[in-house]
Amino acid sequence: DREGEAISWHLQAAADWDDRSTPPKRVVFHEITKDAVEEAFNHPRQIDMQLVNAQQARRILDRLVGYQISPLLRKRVQRGVSAGRVQSVAMRMVVDREREIEAFVPVESWTIDVKLRKEDQKTQFSARLRSQKGSKGRLTISREEEARGYEAELQGANYAVAEVSKRDVRQRPAAPFTTSTMQQEAGRKLRFTSQRTMSVAQQLYEGLDVGDGGPVGLITYMRTDSTQVAASAVNETREYIASRYGKEFRPDKARLYTRRSKAAQEAHEAIRPTSIRRDPASLKPYLSSEQLRLYTLVWERMLASQMADAVSEATTVDIDATCRESDNVYVFRATGSVLKFAGFRSVYLEGRDENTDADDAKTLPRLDAGDPLACEGLSANQHFTEPPPRFTEATLIKAMEERGIGRPSTYAPTIGTLLARYYVERKQGRLFPTTLGITLTDLLKEYFPDVMNLDFTAGMEEELDAVSRGERGWVPMLGEFYEPFHRALENATETMPRIKLEEETDEVCDDCSKPMVIKIGRFGRFMSCTGYPECKGTKPILNKIGVACPDCGGDLVERRARGRGGRTFWGCSRYPNCEFLSNRRPVPNPCPECGKLMVQQNRSTVACTSCSWQEEVGQAEPAGEGSAPELVGVGD
Repeated sequence: DREGEAISWHLQAAADWDDRSTPPKRVVFHEITKDAVEEAFNHPRQIDMQLVNAQQARRILDRLVGYQISPLLRKRVQRGVSAGRVQSVAMRMVVDREREIEAFVPVESWTIDVKLRKEDQKTQFSARLRSQKGSKGRLTISREEEARGYEAELQGANYAVAEVSKRDVRQRPAAPFTTSTMQQEAGRKLRFTSQRTMSVAQQLYEGLDVGDGGPVGLITYMRTDSTQVAASAVNETREYIASRYGKEFRPDKARLYTRRSKAAQEAHEAIRPTSIRRDPASLKPYLSSEQLRLYTLVWERMLASQMADAVSEATTVDIDATCRESDNVYVFRATGSVLKFAGFRSVYLEGRDENTDADDAKTLPRLDAGDPLACEGLSANQHFTEPPPRFTEATLIKAMEERGIGRPSTYAPTIGTLLARYYVERKQGRLFPTTLGITLTDLLKEYFPDVMNLDFTAGMEEELDAVSRGERGWVPMLGEFYEPFHRALENATETMPRIKLEEETDEVCDDCSKPMVIKIGRFGRFMSCTGYPECKGTKPILNKIGVACPDCGGDLVERRARGRGGRTFWGCSRYPNCEFLSNRRPVPNPCPECGKLMVQQNRSTVACTSCSWQEEVGQAEPAGEGSAPELVGVGD
């Protein structure tokens, strides 16, 4: 890719190569396999200066934006803030989504649902009103009065199957992992942050001792935007599928995956195990829990990518409901699905970002046209459209990739910067913009609209591609960007106002009794005395959760560990006098067995900290994760 080409050129320049009769050659390979490396060394080439120039242009663009806007923001807003060509646009996406949610107006709708069964069976199934017999288009019900009218008219209606249609639906497996899809899937299934995912992937790539006489690299390079896989790895995977699962699970031809993204440079192959025969079970004694979970995800994804399609039988049943009094006939519809052949789904199924219907609808009983049906219940149900969900790390990475914002190597550091500088907060797995993030975004949108344009980065990538193809000069391209950017910078320097980010509170300083205000510091929000700098009194902001400390009876509060992307934990508000802490979120209700503290074990289970009692509670917010951090105040 462009960066690799630039590295080669810089090495040549730094080495001060004098012998012009034998200029250095560039060896390029896209997979780290014996055949690929030998082939590359047999066909070296000259360094491509067009690619070098494109990379130089990218580096200068990033520095023009970051190094010139950041000092201005530090003068006008507060110390420590920064801007960046990718970082600031990612921050805008989070802020825009928050404002979209705030401005959302729900729209009401109603449905008529019925529970039915065959007259000779007890098994019930559900159907929904779709249309009136003979009329075109689907029936929409926007008001309660309409819904109650249909509900009353359908009371006592006669139901019968009008039509049954069945068809086979094939589902293809997902491609092997790229950096972004691995981060997304690890976020969905393992609850890993993007930075944690890349840290564990780095360990697997660098190599671990797995009993083979020294460290062994377990996965291929983890910063990639390619879905291509070495032919040797594909052949090994197909052989493994046939031997372990049977030939019916192996398609006739190897599957090939390509990227549609124009921005993909595909300098490396997809993320895959270095050997598919090194299955997770064989590595369990040698890997940590995190390493094993991520390796299993990579291994299953690669294996499934070369397996046969899954086949389901989808059934659609139209049901006539004949009203007794009006003689109107309404059409209800029921859908169901049965998995006929598991295929790749016997190994792996891709996760989803939001709550959606299950992959398989509910199974329907055997039905034939003309079958009479008994009604077991009819109801009118109210619904409201919902606002778009806030971003998770996984969905933000997905959106950035779709818009051409950032590179495989920058997704995790970009989100890490947003969290570390407190532009964005992570709450219950979702990303919320802070007052500081919103303020910076608004200033940048006003004074640097081109840089903050979501299409700016994608447009720049196209310009850089033109430079790499020799269609554009890199210096003129930078000039076209810099002239309007410099004018915007001069205007911002003259007219950008000073922003004082402080929130009033009812608290007073313990040292001088002056009012305290909320400020944003290196470790997040904290309370500071208005008498600063004469008085340097501060207090942490305690986020009480409504649970008493089991040790001293004080309030338990939510805290965050020091450092970039510090993990959430819960401790006593009376620290350091009381040192109680928990990495799981405490819940208000005590244990019904022993009366001790209960904590959120996972998304649907609470557990006692003293005895073995556990209880299913449905979907709850995710508990904190990781080992016990140092107990510190937010403003420390």
